[in-house]
Amino acid sequence: MFKLDDNLLQELGLGTLPAVEKNKMLSHIYETLEMRVGMKLAEQMSNDQLDEFESYIDRNDEPGALKWLEANFPGYKQVVADELEKLKIEIRSAAPQIVAASQADPINQAPQPAQPQAPAAYQPPANQQ
Repeated sequence: MFKLDDNLLQELGLGTLPAVEKNKMLSHIYETLEMRVGMKLAEQMSNDQLDEFESYIDRNDEPGALKWLEANFPGYKQVVADELEKLKIEIRSAAPQIVAASQADPINQAPQPAQPQAPAAYQPPANQQ
């Protein structure tokens, strides 16, 4: 379907990020995409379907969750593709700022964990439970 790899980062204008930042950005893209797709699909699910699907997630049964989605929401792959395209547009527009912030960040030169420099729209909500 799609790959979250260096080629994607190159396509988005983030190919010059340091390796640590690339890994963090790929993780961030995956988590954001997962959240957006989940929200989109949840809007279409009945309470019973939501409970059933969440039971797969709670058990960390990704193959079971995908099989369930294929059976109950055969168009889910299109939802993933649509959300990925939206996300790519957003990231592409912010790529120059992300790269510049990464290059100007002295943390990248020190042996400390660096925070990914992503657009505000991509930051997960703080203290959400």
